Amino acid sequence: MYGVCGCCGALRPRYKRLVDNIFPEDPEDGLVKTNMEKLTFYALSAPEKLDRIGAYLSERLIRDVGRHRYGYVCIAMEALDQLLMACHCQSINLFVESFLKMVAKLLESEKPNLQILGTNSFVKFANIEEDTPSYHRSYDFFVSRFSEMCHSSHDDLEIKTKIRMSGIKGLQGVVRKTVNDELQANIWDPQHMDKIVPSLLFNLQHVEEAESRSPSPLQAPEKEKENPAELAERCLRELLGRAAFGNIKNAIKPVLIHLDNHSLWEPKVFAVRCFKIIMYSIQPQHSHLVIQQLLSHLDANSRSAATVRAGIVEVLSEAAVIAATGSVGPTVLEMFNTLLRQLRLSIDYALTGSYDGAISLGTKIIKEHEERMFQEAVIKTIGSFASTLPTYQRSEVILFIMSKVPLPSLHQPMETGKTGENRNRLTQIMLLKSLLQVSTGFQCNNMMSALPSNFLDRLLSTALMEDAEIRLFVLEILISFIDRHGNRHKFSSISTLSDISVLKLKVDKCSRQDTVFMKKHSQQLYRHIYLSCKEETNIQKHYEALYSLLALVSIELANEEVVVDLIRLVLAVQDLAQVNEESLPVYNRCALYALGAAYLNLISQLTTVPAFCQHIHEVIETRKKEAPYMLPEDVFVERPRLSQNLDEVVIEFLFRQSKISEVLGGSGYNADRLCLPYIPQLTDEDRLSKRKSIGETISLQVEVESRNSPEKEERVPAEEITYETLKKAIVDSVAVEEQERERRRQVVEKFQKAPFEEIAAHCGARASLLQSKLNQIFEITIRPPPSPSGTITAAYGQPQNHSIPVYEMKFPDLCVY
Repeated sequence: MYGVCGCCGALRPRYKRLVDNIFPEDPEDGLVKTNMEKLTFYALSAPEKLDRIGAYLSERLIRDVGRHRYGYVCIAMEALDQLLMACHCQSINLFVESFLKMVAKLLESEKPNLQILGTNSFVKFANIEEDTPSYHRSYDFFVSRFSEMCHSSHDDLEIKTKIRMSGIKGLQGVVRKTVNDELQANIWDPQHMDKIVPSLLFNLQHVEEAESRSPSPLQAPEKEKENPAELAERCLRELLGRAAFGNIKNAIKPVLIHLDNHSLWEPKVFAVRCFKIIMYSIQPQHSHLVIQQLLSHLDANSRSAATVRAGIVEVLSEAAVIAATGSVGPTVLEMFNTLLRQLRLSIDYALTGSYDGAISLGTKIIKEHEERMFQEAVIKTIGSFASTLPTYQRSEVILFIMSKVPLPSLHQPMETGKTGENRNRLTQIMLLKSLLQVSTGFQCNNMMSALPSNFLDRLLSTALMEDAEIRLFVLEILISFIDRHGNRHKFSSISTLSDISVLKLKVDKCSRQDTVFMKKHSQQLYRHIYLSCKEETNIQKHYEALYSLLALVSIELANEEVVVDLIRLVLAVQDLAQVNEESLPVYNRCALYALGAAYLNLISQLTTVPAFCQHIHEVIETRKKEAPYMLPEDVFVERPRLSQNLDEVVIEFLFRQSKISEVLGGSGYNADRLCLPYIPQLTDEDRLSKRKSIGETISLQVEVESRNSPEKEERVPAEEITYETLKKAIVDSVAVEEQERERRRQVVEKFQKAPFEEIAAHCGARASLLQSKLNQIFEITIRPPPSPSGTITAAYGQPQNHSIPVYEMKFPDLCVY
């Protein structure tokens, strides 16, 4: 019966007749529009027939594909598209299943045109917002097939481009269809992301190849529209823009794996481009998740080649700068901690020549060069990221980095041995370089906040080390912090300008906070400047940095008291060069003379005291005529012109403290303070540093103090101070400090670990002892005064004191007026 109905067209179901009528006799005539309108109207009027219409269209399409009747295939897909656009009833889900079955059939075909046709239909379907949810629909096949099309390697370039673009459009359609549908399989699962993301990156990676093969300038606009790289970039941006907080990790991990597998970290151009796309596409509050992924990946590649790690760090730098404009949150210190850890590992790799600690002399030179490049990349990243942070976070980063610098102290022992010393030195240099990068451009109106005590103490301790490079870094860091008005570059070269107005210095009045800072830390700062001047290993850069530091302190932090102290300090530096108790080389002595001349020339013009300026000008002119080797113009040049007769310097060549005290005292400055020579105070830093002239510094200090004491004549001859005496005193003081520290540690440990009953008993015993002492004191205090007439004997022969009223007491005649 049914077979007979199928053979007779008039007896076939109406929906089949309507479907058959949309196909013309000649497929080149295209879809019969009038009949298509009838089919659409029927589907809208009888939505329960929609699933049968879809099934019948699917049956015809599969048959036409098998018979290679591709014209009818195109007509069937066009009809499906129109039905999808028109119908949004509740029963559309079954129709969609038939539609997806036909699209899958086209995508499985080896014909590129059919693949493109199926993709275009799927993209149209993806843009439709369905009114009814679907619980059982799956897109796994489409994700796999579209990803495969993205990697097409067809021989024909034009066809390959079309297939790849179809694959990208298909992936974009899958994302749009599934990303907001909670009932669908999660597109953010790793099994899907591991296919989608690498497919998009593959097309991004070959953008140069596509551009280099564009046929002609006339066809360029058309080719730009058909460029897979641009389409892949748009799709990737859309994908990342739709990612929620919990999905960022699954989207970023395939990117990192793709860059690893294809060795794309070393050129680092493509990797930087990828992460710029990522950072600008995701929501700003998710930026720190990307940073954390990169940090974890850097740790995972700790033993990879230095070029790979440098590429990751470069990408991290670009991503962190972008993330800093959004929300970075707790990732700040985590990022710096990871970078500093990688820096220390790189130093170990450079010293050992291998990643596993074994020494390999054959590859050590190459690895040292690569590790040096990586270290510079890390330092650059630290500086670039820190420059984007707000002031309060930057201060925390500065303290954090400084806490990692190994210093010779009682609490932080340094590694011993040649390898340990090299590791300590390289670590100090790299961390100070990082600190210099962070401090560059740092603006803070309050110096107490910019240079807190715990940071300044550690930084200045580093200034006493023997290594000249480390001392130079410390000076440059101090200059970066103090220079708040951009005057630093104006003191890059040392000179004795007759008119400093040409420098156009920006000078502000010293604020109250800066005055408090200088009262607290000025002597510490002066002392380190003085000791830095005594180093034999100083070169021209050190003296230029010292000059810049003195000049910037005079401009940024100076009041009358600070000006007087700085003048005393520079005059002490002049005496240091003149007396030469440190046996400094000729160049160092000439440099100290020149440094003093340049600074006093500057400070005299800043104070605007005519008599002071005149004295400085006279000495400089005398030096120009008879002793040019004591001026910066002859000393701080490529070939310094020095003199070997520095021991016969006449007084006319020197700046005289008595003269300066006289002229400045007449202008309201503290003349008494000016008359006192500057003497640096001895602290534990001298003992902990490796300076060679500690004993001489102490002897000089003691001698000058005894010379200036007003009680010199009344004092008995002091015990002779020798090196052994000083050594014993230092060792004894260290022992006392250690004993006191150990006693305190034991007390704290006892209160932390002892049982409550023991602590209570101990405190009760101490309370009883204290009470007994108080009772004795009270008894002595309230006891009646003894009788002037003596004592009387009470019972049992015990003497007893009796109190006599005052009016009955007899006083001697001398007490009566």
